Amino acid sequence: MKEILIADSGATKTDWCVAKNGEILFRFTGKGISPVYQSEDEIAEEIQKNVQPRLSNRSIGAVYFYGSGCIPEKTVVVRSAIRRSLPIETIEVYSDLIAAAHALCGREAGIACILGTGSNSCEWDGEKIVKHVPPLGFILGDEGSGAVLGKLLVSDALKNQLSPGLKEKLLEQYGLTQAIIIDRVYKQPFPSRFLASLSPFILENIDDPTTRHIVDKSFSDFFERNVMQYNYQENKVNFVGSIAFYYIDYLKSIATEKGMRLGTIYASPMEGLVKYYASF
Repeated sequence: MKEILIADSGATKTDWCVAKNGEILFRFTGKGISPVYQSEDEIAEEIQKNVQPRLSNRSIGAVYFYGSGCIPEKTVVVRSAIRRSLPIETIEVYSDLIAAAHALCGREAGIACILGTGSNSCEWDGEKIVKHVPPLGFILGDEGSGAVLGKLLVSDALKNQLSPGLKEKLLEQYGLTQAIIIDRVYKQPFPSRFLASLSPFILENIDDPTTRHIVDKSFSDFFERNVMQYNYQENKVNFVGSIAFYYIDYLKSIATEKGMRLGTIYASPMEGLVKYYASF
């Protein structure tokens, strides 16, 4: 079996991994690749400059690329850009939600969820997505995500809903004012990233009832508005993403209240993806 190249890409960074027979041989990080924000030429340039040189002495038999924004009509752009840079016959491109399903469920039925900067979920039958509730972004949805946790945090802080002293602690720790927050959320690019960057403050102060309420409400909303539309009575609910990984105890608590069984939880899908392709 030849070596394979697996990529897990978001808007800001891409995790590249060379593997063989279920073993990670080489791993590195590059810039984010997204067909939503980049042209085929820009993607090809990134691969030519920062990926191809690292693979010059390797024998890669296939590339499996997973990325945000890789909806069916956009996969051809990424596939063509990779082929221009890497002369490899097998190049497959999938969305980040398929990455979660492959990594968490493999060829078994289950519910695959993403809880990171944003959130997403689907019901998987072992081969394909059979039901999907749209995430809708942090303004209309993305329940349970880092962006929504951050949004609820700053909203409660600015409206004086946090315990005494927490608002001042938050603003001082992150060098924020009301004006800066408003500017970052409504005028600057990537507001979801900014909001998600504040979510560690909640975990640092999780013993406070006002921050714990934010977590419980956000996770409860995620389960009620998304997962409970799937067949959770018969399938385990699996997660990938930094929020799921670091808030695992609180996620489990809310899941138990809702009568759900949690399965695998990964910070990153890469470990599960390597295992998935080892079984071919």
